[in-house]
Amino acid sequence: MTNSQPPLPQPQLEPVGITFDQYEEFTPEKLELWDGYLGYGGQNQLGFHLAVLRNMGLLTALRHTELSLWIEALDRHLKEKLESVSAQPEVAQALLNRLNRAMSDLAAVAEYLEG
Repeated sequence: MTNSQPPLPQPQLEPVGITFDQYEEFTPEKLELWDGYLGYGGQNQLGFHLAVLRNMGLLTALRHTELSLWIEALDRHLKEKLESVSAQPEVAQALLNRLNRAMSDLAAVAEYLEG
């Protein structure tokens, strides 16, 4: 038996369309507002959110959000990934130190641009 569910939409830098199968699978028939969140019937919303980001394009989303939030999200995500890597302690610490320096530099540039 094959899985007929289409692949999750993958956001790109620029706006890109989704397939009709992705539209049918991931777009709710009716959006509802529940405690401040858009939702529909308790279903997993990941496909819908990814479809919206794919249609919008990550650059457009970035332009309408504070840069510091994107940097914070990237920092958290990369640190979580680093924690899951099985490397020698010295290697892991060296990578963490490089990440911290890079994120600090990136934050300084973003602060200058937003200021």
